[in-house]
Amino acid sequence: MISLRPAYNLFECTKEDMRIGGIFVLFQKRNQKNLDMADVNVYTAARLGDMASSLKRLAQSFTDEMDGQHLTREDGAAAMQTAAAMVCGSCSRCSLYQDSAREDNYYLYYLLRSFEVNGAVRMDDMPALFRQACYHKEKYLNQLNKSLGRATMNLSWKNRFLESRDAVIVQFRELAAVIEEFSRQMEQVTDITEEWEPAVKKLFKRHHMLVDKMLVLEYENKQREAYLTLRTTHGACLTAKEAAGLFGQAMGKYQWNPARDSKAIVTRKSSVLRFVEESKYQMMYGISGIPKAGERVSGDHYTFFKNLEGQAIMSLADGMGSGEQASRESGKIIELTEQLMEAGFAARSSLKLVNTVLLLAGKEQHPAAVDVICVDLNTGVLEAMKLGAVASFVMGQDGVMLLEAGDVPIGILNPIEPVLLSRKLWDDDRIIMVSDGVLDAMPGEEKEAVMKEFLVSLPPGRPQDMAEQIMEFALSFTEGARDDMTVLVAGIWERR
Repeated sequence: MISLRPAYNLFECTKEDMRIGGIFVLFQKRNQKNLDMADVNVYTAARLGDMASSLKRLAQSFTDEMDGQHLTREDGAAAMQTAAAMVCGSCSRCSLYQDSAREDNYYLYYLLRSFEVNGAVRMDDMPALFRQACYHKEKYLNQLNKSLGRATMNLSWKNRFLESRDAVIVQFRELAAVIEEFSRQMEQVTDITEEWEPAVKKLFKRHHMLVDKMLVLEYENKQREAYLTLRTTHGACLTAKEAAGLFGQAMGKYQWNPARDSKAIVTRKSSVLRFVEESKYQMMYGISGIPKAGERVSGDHYTFFKNLEGQAIMSLADGMGSGEQASRESGKIIELTEQLMEAGFAARSSLKLVNTVLLLAGKEQHPAAVDVICVDLNTGVLEAMKLGAVASFVMGQDGVMLLEAGDVPIGILNPIEPVLLSRKLWDDDRIIMVSDGVLDAMPGEEKEAVMKEFLVSLPPGRPQDMAEQIMEFALSFTEGARDDMTVLVAGIWERR
């Protein structure tokens, strides 16, 4: 996909940059000054909290109310004054402008509303005295409509500016929310290095590696990560994966893997490697999709990925209409959302920021229904964010549960507020996401109920097999796809 950068980009410093920077500070402080980890965390969290408060105050400074929705009394009076200056001269036969300028005269409001409804002030809208007494009524009316037209154009630009201003405010607020969340995480993180350091150093020494420095952190959701400054002592090289395996032996329980941003080789030269513990749960995915009959490509886009917080994320965007145009629009939304969430932004913040980017991208709007489901692989907690998307389904020990929200699409209204739905997943549960083309194919009025009934009768199996079976069931009610149809299925299993 084409990489897109948001208009008014305020995120040159991403959450990952802050996280790595914060960890580096903690690493240096702990090893060089031997400070207590909790003290450093409190200090770092306090500074991040100050940054978030500053951003909130900055956003608040933009929130003064500005009336930009309709033509005002002042706009109408200025248009009348301009028309009078160009047409009436010293004539005072009708006193139209003088009468309308009075505060207790509501006729000017009537003219403005008439102009907005009809696109022009008509002769029938003018006062009887004006129609009878004015020698240049057609010329005056023509000039009045021109002046009001210019005022309407200025109003349109003003409203566009206000939309852009509001979008920037949203970005400030969402960035403040991200920093606040990171600040909270820094307060909750626990340094468990001392507990494991002797065993780790002993095992690495036995395999001819020296651990110069070490930092092991445990987060609120029990996810653990480690930073080790390593070097070999016998001249040979070792892969980061092999080193992570040794570290996992020392730590016990779950396997550890090198992070994607970590170095790949351990050599005689000291280098910092980052290891991440495998989560309690793992997920597998399945996908089945077909485009609308007669179209070459589907207007639906989807993605599966894991972010920096140990979350498995599946998302589905249903572009307005079908074909290549809908595919481009939904593809942009999925790409931008994935970029933000991979960097550590929450689903809610990501969707709101993508919406503001689309609103600022140009005059053309990009409406699409978006469905994002995040599963914490350490706790099994599911969070679903929906904007105009149809219901999703969770198959578990208690039967089939619906996850449904409102019908406001992304990229068309500002401000928007994604609907948050949450529940706990257990071993062998399934998540089913569908685009509206799949549900629309169901017979009757209660389409969600028909799908739920089918899922109740469907035995849990491989996610890919289930996705194909659901698609086959949907197609059984229609001759050819009447809309783009996409089914995503994910299964969650506890590691043994």
